[in-house]
Amino acid sequence: MLAELQLVRRADAKASCRAAGAGGVESAGTLVERARAGDSDAFQTIFNRHARPVFGFIYNCIGNRDLAEELLQETFVRAYRRLDTVRDEALLATWLFGIARNVVREAIKEKYRCKRNVALESGLDVADGAARPDAAVISADLAAEMRRVLGALKEDQRVVFVLKLLYDMSYEQIGRITGSSIGKLKTDLHRARLEMRRRLRP
Repeated sequence: MLAELQLVRRADAKASCRAAGAGGVESAGTLVERARAGDSDAFQTIFNRHARPVFGFIYNCIGNRDLAEELLQETFVRAYRRLDTVRDEALLATWLFGIARNVVREAIKEKYRCKRNVALESGLDVADGAARPDAAVISADLAAEMRRVLGALKEDQRVVFVLKLLYDMSYEQIGRITGSSIGKLKTDLHRARLEMRRRLRP
């Protein structure tokens, strides 16, 4: 376990120095096969490619940066230990999100949830800063309110909202991550939207 965690942390430390595109981009399948064979550089590349979106997902579900960083490490430790369970290398990102989803669920069940509001990506900033002088203040206030409302959603509703609207995933992808049926996901998203509209209504 310690060796695996150190491997993930080394990957994290080197991420900024291993920019994507410094040469040919290897396929996910090739990287997985190399990582399975014990190639730490291959696993580091997997980490570098996927850590940021996985972290964003965890952060949006948990709402605390320090805890999200811990859960990101746990996600990739588990991924390293379970590389043999990857059935379709083309779905590597979905597989990683599925692990992250389970890690988040366990953290919530164990009452590690922080009291801070869930933070959204900048994609939910809705005001135009050039519209009028106080637009920045309005944008900040609205973004804060949207963070509060998202944090108040039920867990399943929040997860599908984040994956569908922030990550633009299909229902099929979200279903593979969460284990929920497409019908349930659509219902959860519909309810999430209704609840957000209700809470944001003047």
